Amino acid sequence: MKMKAWVLVGALAGLLGAITVEGAAAKVAQSEADRLDKDLTPMGAVRAGNADGSIPPWTGGMTAPPAGYKPGMHYPNPFPDDKPLFTITGQNLKQYEARLTTGQIALLKLYPTYKLPVYQSRRSCTLPQRVLDANKRNAVTATMTEDDNGLNDALLGNPFPIPQSGVEAIWNHRLRYRGFKARRWFTAALVARDGSYDLVRGHDEGIAHYNGPGLNKIGDVSDIKQLDNIAISYLNFITYPPRSAGTIVLVLDTINAKELPRQAWIYNPGTRRLLRAPDIAYDNPAPQTDGLAPADTFDMYNGATDRFSFTLQPKRELYMGYNAYELASDKYKYKQILTPNHINQDFNRYELHRAWVVESKLKEGTRHIYGRRSFYLDEDSWNIVMIDAYDTHGALWRMQEGPLLSAYEVPLCSSAVQISYDLQSGKYLTFGMVNEERPVDFEPKDLDSAVFSPDAVRRMGSQ
Repeated sequence: MKMKAWVLVGALAGLLGAITVEGAAAKVAQSEADRLDKDLTPMGAVRAGNADGSIPPWTGGMTAPPAGYKPGMHYPNPFPDDKPLFTITGQNLKQYEARLTTGQIALLKLYPTYKLPVYQSRRSCTLPQRVLDANKRNAVTATMTEDDNGLNDALLGNPFPIPQSGVEAIWNHRLRYRGFKARRWFTAALVARDGSYDLVRGHDEGIAHYNGPGLNKIGDVSDIKQLDNIAISYLNFITYPPRSAGTIVLVLDTINAKELPRQAWIYNPGTRRLLRAPDIAYDNPAPQTDGLAPADTFDMYNGATDRFSFTLQPKRELYMGYNAYELASDKYKYKQILTPNHINQDFNRYELHRAWVVESKLKEGTRHIYGRRSFYLDEDSWNIVMIDAYDTHGALWRMQEGPLLSAYEVPLCSSAVQISYDLQSGKYLTFGMVNEERPVDFEPKDLDSAVFSPDAVRRMGSQ
């Protein structure tokens, strides 16, 4: 039962994210923020393409669905005629390794069947105009609290579109826009080395109060006070396997963790009791996942950052999972995607994009199973798309991957699925698979904030 709660917390992060972080924050001058209308995009990315044209300029992203799309459908691939330009394998990786992460190189060397089909790069990511406008405001107003564990004077958009530090870049990932209200149906899988797997199914729903449509008044510092320190309200319901059906998790994530840490509860249908769940944090392991899923690895990264130092590195051009519509398509079944050692890479799509790079190192005197992690963030969306995770002895241990797609009717960009590869055991985890599920609903009309309380969960559990 408890293991399923961790899977659903992964779903929380994948659906809307959590937002309590730490680190020194610095506003930029108006003259610097003005670049967001010039050489930088409103997201803070370089507007121009790269020198050889393999990365195109950003021209506004994909702001309308492709022909034939209707609300309630799985997302059709807007680029159905695209073919791979080339495929990277273990045999030719030397030719491309300057544009690969350490984790990608390790997977290519470890598994002869692992490959990266590379397609034309398409900068499809964008956000609603009100969010892009909020980014420009946040650039000159956003700060963190004195204890570096909360946010001041930012709303709706990324707080630091022109980051001055590594922790600001991480904060941008965790506050990236993924709608105001949402309801999703999902599947998670733990895949053994031989390709056998166990599935967990459920649905979740949440309200990202930080993204509320009434909280975007420029210069109105009181706006953030209206949130009562709650950034997101989240519920998750497990429906499969039968032994776990009826498990419910409630999470209330806060803006200032010193004033109020993350609040979480789990309802156990076997005991019919709702209990506090304070261990949904840091490297506390997910039961029955063979330790492959520390709590802060869901949504690629979530939770407080006080145990690590974060350093912003120069950007890199990298082959990353992008426009992964086939990987999330309802044309394919889970049994076609979940193969031994890694997902079926025939369904994946890689493109060359620029990435922010953040190196994190475990602080002396603190504890975590990872000694350091390298984060790679897509410059057009602030999603963490890849992570190389090292043990406390400095050895590469795991690689996380979150191929992106654009939910073009919103619009927003987020992970099509999240995968965590264990390079030692040969096992891997997937989160947020939707191929055999109903599509995400970004406008659930019946979702009300009143359901996000312990009393409401108790009533739901007793029904």
